[in-house]
Order: sequence, then C-alpha cells, then structure tokens
Amino acid sequence: MVYQVFIFDLDGTIIDSEKIGLEALQATLSEMGIVKDLEELRFSIGIPGLRTLEVLDISDTQTALDTWFQKQQPHMQNVPIFRDILEVIKRLPKTGIVTSQTKKELQAGFERLSIAQHFQTVVSADDTEYHKPNPDPLQLALQYLNCDSNEAIYIGDSPYDMECAKSAGVDFGVAAWGLTSTTRFTNAEYIFKNPYEILQLTT
Repeated sequence: MVYQVFIFDLDGTIIDSEKIGLEALQATLSEMGIVKDLEELRFSIGIPGLRTLEVLDISDTQTALDTWFQKQQPHMQNVPIFRDILEVIKRLPKTGIVTSQTKKELQAGFERLSIAQHFQTVVSADDTEYHKPNPDPLQLALQYLNCDSNEAIYIGDSPYDMECAKSAGVDFGVAAWGLTSTTRFTNAEYIFKNPYEILQLTT
C-alpha cells in the first residue's frame, strides 16, 4: 500500500516525552494526597490532560492541570526526539500531527524544538470538541491536508490512536520504537519497529 499523507501522534511517537508527563502527573497527584505508581497512570497516554483528571475523579481540574503543566514545562523544551524519525519525516510527501496536547503545551515544548516546519498541519486538543479516541481530530487533519481517508495513514503508540484511526476510516501503524510491547495492537495494519520502515509505504 502507498500513502500520500502521513499523520503522526506526537508524544511517544516523535518525541520521547511520556515518562516526563507521567512523572509530572504522579507528582501533582502526590501533592493532593493521591498516591499512584506510574503503571496506574499509563492509561493517560494518548488522551488530553483534562480527560485524565476526570477519569481520576479530580474535583479541581484547573488547579491540577496548571500544576501538572508547571511540573512538565522545564523538561519539555529539551525533550528527546526519537532517533531517525525526523530524517524519515523529511522524506515523506505530506505530513501532519494529531496530538492530545493543548496549544499551550505545544508552545512549551514542541514549538521550541524547531521541528514544526516539517509538518503541513498540527491538530491539538483545542481544535475539536471531542478528542482521541474520537475520530474528529484526525478527520480535521484530513480536511486541512485536503486528503481522503484512504490516502492517509495515522502513526501512533497508544490504543487511543488506533481507535481514532479506525473510527476515521484511516489505516493505522504502530510506532513500536518507543514501546516495550505491541500486544494491544492486534488491529493495526502495520507495526513499525523503526522509523525507516515507514518509507516502504511511499513507493
């Protein structure tokens, strides 16, 4: 299969940021008297912060969000970029990002990494009412990129990403380079062990 458009998740797919986010969330909850280990918080990877706090039944979500953001911010402008991913993205015909980060979060990290110029569009959690795993963010990206669903692939690292793709009628590829296991992705069309494998879908 050859695709014209390659849309990526951000955290855990392009940037190695998930541990930063989980540890900041864990510290935020600890200050509120809530003790959680990192594995208990792993469900939050791939969904917006507000939804995470709702699942955790946090009453003062705005204060918790602000604290979580403040704890992440010092680390996000120096967050590692996964090896080889930018070299691959530069060689793709058309690219975009669909992320559960807010615009504020993107400004604190992604936009300081000097990689935004490699993407034709970025859809954040602020751009749609409903978020991953709902298809709306991915469908908006397709609209911005003037692309039909069968011309695109979405590449991410969470089951929320896969469900979003399936709901939007878009093929899904797992960014396995940041994962320890791919057992939860039995419905994915592709499992990419390294970014260079993506280039096989351009010719």
